[in-house]
Amino acid sequence: MTKKKPHISALSEQHGVSDSEITNEAALDKLKLKRKKQPSVDELVQEILKGNISSLSRAITLIESKNPSHYKTASDIIKACLPYANKSIRVGITGVPGVGKSTFIESFGKYLSQKGNKIAVLAIDPSSSISKGSILGDKTRMEDLVKDNNVFIRPSPSGDTLGGVARKTRETIILCEAAGFDTIIIETVGVGQSETAVNDMVDFFLLLKLAGAGDELQGIKRGIIEMADLIAINKADGSNLKASKLAKVEFNRALHLYPKKESEWQPKVLLCSALKNDGIDSIWNAISDYLTLTKANNYFSKRRQDQNKFWLLQSIKDKLHTDFFENTVIKKALKEQLLLIEKNQTTPFAAANYLLNLKKEL
Repeated sequence: MTKKKPHISALSEQHGVSDSEITNEAALDKLKLKRKKQPSVDELVQEILKGNISSLSRAITLIESKNPSHYKTASDIIKACLPYANKSIRVGITGVPGVGKSTFIESFGKYLSQKGNKIAVLAIDPSSSISKGSILGDKTRMEDLVKDNNVFIRPSPSGDTLGGVARKTRETIILCEAAGFDTIIIETVGVGQSETAVNDMVDFFLLLKLAGAGDELQGIKRGIIEMADLIAINKADGSNLKASKLAKVEFNRALHLYPKKESEWQPKVLLCSALKNDGIDSIWNAISDYLTLTKANNYFSKRRQDQNKFWLLQSIKDKLHTDFFENTVIKKALKEQLLLIEKNQTTPFAAANYLLNLKKEL
């Protein structure tokens, strides 16, 4: 009679491989020493200028860091890279969640790569207001593009930055340009009344739309559409093609309600299907036409100068904000004022005035 084998649960622990008793201590110490050694600013910059992606990523991490000890290093890296920057075309891409931004960028990026361009994609991932974390999963949605040697994809958390743009995206652009990327694509987290900060750091602003999503009426309203240099109606294929063509007519009518742009460029509405790679060439041709026009009438250089002034003021605001809330005296006083507000013993406005006056005295 055959004996029944005892049932083994799938949750039971299996015997693993034991650790080797022989360890190369010299190799281990060498590895630890290598990990502890941080490259100097000069070493990082030289590698960035050579197009070393690892060094570029490392420098971006330093720039995005909130650790005060990294501020000076990050500032020195940016300063050293600045003479090699400003040689790219900066394209901002935005659209509602589900419009197909990642698919579009993959199709657009592959098209440009085949033309010999070097592309850096700075994808901004939304941060949770509760956990403060981000998935940073844009790379997984660009499976083919991430394998392209001409493309660098860097997802960054939006944090608490208004506008769906990461806190240090502006500085990251400079590093990517120094590394030799001639086309910088910035993808925002989505659209809203305040998510337009990307417009103040790019040369060309592309808005992706969907047909049949109620967006045709939104085109009549002022806001993000007024900033767009091009509206691309994505997913214009199959049974959705007819609705996309109708949406194109409606958006064209809406765009003509706006006053003429300072750039002298008349925004266009084009159809595309990122999934089928249709219409991508037309979009790039429109961007090229825009650049030709704005460089000829000097709007291109004027806009970049205006953007530099804007980010100067923004940097001052950010610094003042950080200095205020990181002050130990203010931190303690803020907790006290919050408790008083909870007990209805003061108002938010009185508490704010108290804290601001306190900061003046420090």
